[in-house]
Parts: sequence; C-alpha cells; structure tokens
Amino acid sequence: MIKGTTKNLGVMGWPIAHSLSPVLQNAAIEEAGIDYVYISLPVPPEKLKEAVAGLRAMQFTGWNVTIPHKQAIMAELDAVDEDARIIGAVNTVVNRDGHLMGYNTDCIGFMQPLAQQGFSPKGKEATILGAGGAARAVIWGLLRAKVRRITLGVRNPAKATRLAEEFAAYGEIQVLHWEDGAFLDHLAMTDLLVNTTPLGMYPHVEGMPPVDWTKLKKDALVYDIIYTPERTRFLSEAQEHGHAIINGEGMLAGQGAAAFTLWTGVAPDLALMKRALREELASRQGK
Repeated sequence: MIKGTTKNLGVMGWPIAHSLSPVLQNAAIEEAGIDYVYISLPVPPEKLKEAVAGLRAMQFTGWNVTIPHKQAIMAELDAVDEDARIIGAVNTVVNRDGHLMGYNTDCIGFMQPLAQQGFSPKGKEATILGAGGAARAVIWGLLRAKVRRITLGVRNPAKATRLAEEFAAYGEIQVLHWEDGAFLDHLAMTDLLVNTTPLGMYPHVEGMPPVDWTKLKKDALVYDIIYTPERTRFLSEAQEHGHAIINGEGMLAGQGAAAFTLWTGVAPDLALMKRALREELASRQGK
C-alpha cells in the first residue's frame, strides 16, 4: 500500500510505456517488504533539465535512466561515479539529501551472468558484435575484468574505431569489418562472442549478425544481450553448433538489482526479478 511515508523511485525515458523496469523493481520491492514504489517517468528530451530539477525538488530517492537520456543527463547531475564517466552514460541516479549521483549498473548487469556461467574473461579473447551505445558497458566490463583483447566486429569500422579510441587507454581493442576474411579468421581465437546489436530482437526475430559458426572456436561462449525473444536466432544457431549460450535477461535483471541496492541498501531477490521479467514478456507476447 502506498502511504505518506512511501519513498519514490522510477524510470525516466522517452518513450517509456514499454519499459519492463516497473515490473522488475516493484516485484523486488514487494518481496523485500520495504516502503517504496517505482513508476514510469515519461520525459521528452527538451524537458530533461526541468524533469531532473523536479525530481530533486520532490525528493525522489532515485531513478533509472534509459533512451534517449543516458548521456544528456550527466550534465544535470552533481557527480558521476567512475564507471559511468568511463562508459559515458548514466542509467541510475541516487538522490542523497539533494545531491544527485549518477551510476552505470549496465556493466555489473552484463558481467553477472558470465560469473554465474563460471566464465572469467581474464586473459581471454572477446569479440563484440556492434559498436553502438549498448556496447559501451560491455566493453568496460570486459576491460575491467582484464580481458586480453577485445575485437569489435562491425559493419561501420569508422564509427567503431572512434569508440575503440575512447577505451584505448584501458586495454587492447581492434576493429574489423564483420564480413572481412580477417574477422572470420579471428573467430577461431574467440573465447567469448557477444551480440550488442538489436538484430534479432522481437518482432524482427529472423535477424542476426553475420557469423560463420564453422569458424568460431569450438568452446566459445556465446552471449546475446537481447532478452526478447528468450532465445534469438543468433543464440539458437550457436547452441545448434554446440556452444554454451547466455541471453540478455540476466543483464537486465542484474543491472536493475544493482540499482535497487544503491537506492535501498537492500540486496533484492534476483531470481524473482528474472521470473517477473519472463512472465511479463510472455504476457505481452500473448503466450
């Protein structure tokens, strides 16, 4: 029950009606038995400054940030932590007595499923498909875990090279066109292959990045950060070729759980958050 003492949380974006964060976070709040509520916060880009000032004034405990505000909101905050600064994006804001601190928990969310799979990136070869905004937290998570080298497999090497240069101080990153022979040869050395593109996301489930599975290292782990559908064509083909796979639901729940702890000081039930996510996705897809 919402009371006068209830603390407010939310997710800011535009559009925002599709967001699964209220489902995840309110399920965790109810399970933890704490006096919070989490709502959607529709904020058009031109209203971002006013929205942040309003949430500060209304003493929101914190909120998540999604497209298109992850970069722009950084200028409206009092400080950002190191992960958010290096990644260049904020997905979580914490209000401590009017002081707004920005964090990026996408990095934590990405890394958790790898640890649960028993995969340590340290000293390994990682290949990331795509070089958009979603790739940034993945790159930083792997670099922080001391990966030996990251290869960006992309269709626009010029754009990817700019991204690689931003992270060059932290580790070795090379850029290859994903249809070049050099990229195909590199797949034979890859320990971890990650799709950060939207190719294959519902409803366009037939899409996938170009991968020659016969070239990929036999024991490579394959990870798709997409969570709808549960198993993309990319992951289905990987599994058919004998690879262990990870989908994006663990990353989504993991980043939400890390944000939850920053706001409340409570570690939520991660398994519950994953169940709530899967049930909501099934409901939306009429299953």
